[in-house]
Amino acid sequence: MRITLLMAITSLTVTACTSALENPVTLFADPGKYEFHNCEQLAKARQAAKTKEEELKELMNRAEQGTGGAFVNVIAYKSDYVAVTEELKVIEGTMRVKKCSTPENWGSTSAIR
Repeated sequence: MRITLLMAITSLTVTACTSALENPVTLFADPGKYEFHNCEQLAKARQAAKTKEEELKELMNRAEQGTGGAFVNVIAYKSDYVAVTEELKVIEGTMRVKKCSTPENWGSTSAIR
């Protein structure tokens, strides 16, 4: 009885850790949003989120140069920036789980001669 209970607790603990690694805790992004997307759809969503992240970063950098820039960043851009970075984490985590190719794991298509 004790061994069975210990095994059940151990398996639940391992399962909880695995799902926590696959789905990071986010405030603005839904961890299951891309669960049913295929790799092509995930790549498009990742590119769109990357573009949005770069745009927001540029706007934040420009705002920092002006008077009251830190205030403008917090009010206008920071929450959007956090949301898009969390969205990227969810997309990239889903891509890893589905074993999609990403720029980090692309292989060369040419042979070494």
